[in-house]
Order: sequence, then structure tokens, then C-alpha cells
Amino acid sequence: MRGDRVITYSPAYTLVPTYGCFNRCSYCNFRQDLGQSPPLSLEQAGQMLRSLQPTPVTEILILSGEVHPHSPDRPAWFQRLYDLAALALDRGFLPHTNAGPLSFEEMEQLKAVNVSLGLMVEQISPRLQHTVHRHAPSKQPEVRLEQLRWAGQLQIPFTTGLLLGLGESWDDRCQSLAAIAVIHQQWNHIQEVILQPYVPGSQEDWGNTPFAPADLVTLVTLAREILPATIALQIPPNLVSSATLLACLGAGARDLGGIGPKDEVNPDYSHGTLNHLRQLLLSDGWELVPRLPVYPAYLSWLSPQLQDQIDANSRSRQ
Repeated sequence: MRGDRVITYSPAYTLVPTYGCFNRCSYCNFRQDLGQSPPLSLEQAGQMLRSLQPTPVTEILILSGEVHPHSPDRPAWFQRLYDLAALALDRGFLPHTNAGPLSFEEMEQLKAVNVSLGLMVEQISPRLQHTVHRHAPSKQPEVRLEQLRWAGQLQIPFTTGLLLGLGESWDDRCQSLAAIAVIHQQWNHIQEVILQPYVPGSQEDWGNTPFAPADLVTLVTLAREILPATIALQIPPNLVSSATLLACLGAGARDLGGIGPKDEVNPDYSHGTLNHLRQLLLSDGWELVPRLPVYPAYLSWLSPQLQDQIDANSRSRQ
């Protein structure tokens, strides 16, 4: 199989410190009201991680609802993020945290216990602050873009992306991609950009129509023209049909993201089996191969301790 016919994915498992979130995005199927459910304890997380030891899982995605930056609960919430990542490392896994906007100091601390971090830009159009994001202060475009700049300054391998179908225009989508490209050109730190189509879920308040498959394929083509070639384009395979997925790969997408037992952001849409995905891709001449949550080009940015962990992880799964 030629190298240009390879599609990657990350064997992943998600830990959710809390579903509680101070934002209220009208399309969200993840959040709960603050205080509605107890936070994930380190003991519970340890049990989950032990159950994964004999599996191919490499990435532990730490995905959390957000606590207000000035909340008295913020320090304890952040400490839990740090401790969960440290625990995952101790158990032989590679953590990747996506917990909403962080302070510069918080990002710097998490760099010590994560091989990469992530945050969706979603869309940079300010109009959405009056519609789907009107009750979501941390979705302000400049707040999201600031995270990308800070990640570059801190040399943190980073994943970002767009959420599609929120009421944005084609110009909005292209401007959002261009903003990501400009920031990446300064620091060369963005590993991948996710193009995530909106699909209706059972827990949301919005209930709009799904993002059109043909538009997703078109956007992949545009994104490949706007973004540097070193940034991988990612399509979540559980949110699109088989035909749309193959069309997106043909247009330039090369990654399927973290694949695990449950998509916490879109719980109504299961990932299906890896064997099904492999056979689907093989039918169109693609080879599906696992990857780490940090791309090879960024390994030198990691601390010696994290590099040692990657070496140990690779040896244990050979």
C-alpha cells in the first residue's frame, strides 16, 4: 500500500472529569448543569484505566465541561485535570486534554503531563454570539484563537477544528480556516484540524437540520487549499455516511480522530467497529493505521519524561 493511501486514527478512551459546564450552547449533547453529577474520582478513573491495560488503547482523552475562570471551584477542577493526566501517564497511556479555554499558566502546567492539547475554534463569526452561543461566554472567537496562540508560544502540539452547521456562512468557514492557518504559520504547532458536521442529538435544545454531506466534501477541498499541507484534516467517521467519508478522504482528509467505545460529545452516534472501518476504507484503496495522540514531528517538543513514556508505550504494544 502506498504511503499516500494511508488514513490514521488514534485508539482512544475518554475520561470525563465532569459534565457540568457554565456554558449553555444550544446544540450541545454533552453538558449538564453544574453540580448535577459528581465529578470523576481518581479511584474511578484508576479502575477504568486498569480495564484498558490489555486493549490497544493508547490515547486517554480527558474531555471536560468548563468551570468559569473566576469560580472558586476552578482550582480543584484544574487539579483534577492535572491528576487524571498524571494517572494516565503512570498507567502507561498518553493523555490529551480538551477542557475548554485555559489560562496561559494552566496550559503550561498541563504541558508537563499531556503529549498534546486541544480546543475547537468552532467558528470565528461574532454573529453566533447572538444565536447558538448567546449563553456561552467562552465561545467568544478571540478567546478561542488566543488559545491557539498560547499553545504555539508554549510549543504544545495542538488539535483544533470547526463545528459546521451552526448558522455560519461559507465566508465564515473560510475565514475561520484562514485564521487557524495564520496562527500555525507563526509557530507550526497545529497537528490537525477537525471538520465536524453538526448532527442532531437527543439531549440538545436546538434541533436543527444536519450539515449537508455535499457541503462537507466541498469544505474538505477548500480546507486543503487554505491550510498548510502539514496539518492533517480529520473527519469523525461516526457522524457521516460511508459514502460521505470516502468522498472526504478523496478530497484530502487523512485522519479519523480518536476512536473508542463512546463519542461523549455525540453520544447518539457510535463509532462502530474498527474492522468495519478497515474494510470500508480497503474497498476504496485506503489503509487504516493507528497513530499516537502526538504526531512524530512534535516529539522533540515534549519533555524527556514524556518522550520516555512514548518509547515505553510503543515497546509494550509491539
